[in-house]
Amino acid sequence: MTDYPRPPFPEQEQDLPGSFRRMDPVPDHGEDSWTGCGRLTGRVALITGGDSGIGRAVAIAYAREGADLALVCLDEDEDMADTARLVREAGRDCLVIATDLSRAENCRMVIDRVAERHGRIDILVNNAAHQRSFARIEDISDEEWRHTFATNIDAMFHLTKAALAHMPKGGSIINTASVNADKPNPELLAYATTKGAIQTFTAGLAQMLAERGIRANVVAPGPVWTPLIPASFPGDVVSGFGGNYPIGRPAQPAELASAFVMLAEASSSYVSGATIAVTGGQPII
Repeated sequence: MTDYPRPPFPEQEQDLPGSFRRMDPVPDHGEDSWTGCGRLTGRVALITGGDSGIGRAVAIAYAREGADLALVCLDEDEDMADTARLVREAGRDCLVIATDLSRAENCRMVIDRVAERHGRIDILVNNAAHQRSFARIEDISDEEWRHTFATNIDAMFHLTKAALAHMPKGGSIINTASVNADKPNPELLAYATTKGAIQTFTAGLAQMLAERGIRANVVAPGPVWTPLIPASFPGDVVSGFGGNYPIGRPAQPAELASAFVMLAEASSSYVSGATIAVTGGQPII
């Protein structure tokens, strides 16, 4: 078992969306630890928020398990360039698309580009997210509320709807929710509300798609050491991040990847409508 860093961390802040390169300590995405064994050989996967954090960890794992990838990010920067490099070093194709998924037309464009390149989408990982913290509901502007929903839940709807035309039987849709869906942090009110919506959306979607042989599931992380943390919270909060969870620290992105691989592989064919909690001992009821 890896002895991962525990709080207190150095106080630090970044502008959204943040970069893993500027975090202290730098997160572990499985760069040196994930060894594939062909669990996703021949599959095509689309991962949103694929430049850093959980998305980067999933991209590394999927590529080393044999999948060709399309990675979506808000801006194509050094984080995405490095993630794409690791995918290609694993011998897999990597299509990078930089766009704002809060706009429906951009979601449809993403699906069109992946389908044009590969002819199908076997795995859709809806992982991109936006969050900001506010002490009072009066501090949340109408624009902030709408943008959070547009990025976190509307994009999921538009991407899923468009992808289904290119998803064969055996396809897998994996949506990233959060422990905040069951235990909402009041300072993340907008974000937590979208995460509850994601769980409900996925539970209904799994039933709707069952006849087509397509599965839909949720991964619900607890605290994860990603750029969203120093980009969303003041430095003193970042310093103690994850310390109040039973394991006593936040997860590293690499610790989430196994759940996404399990839900994507064919041997999980009876797992649909499930929420996989990766919460460091914090129960989700």
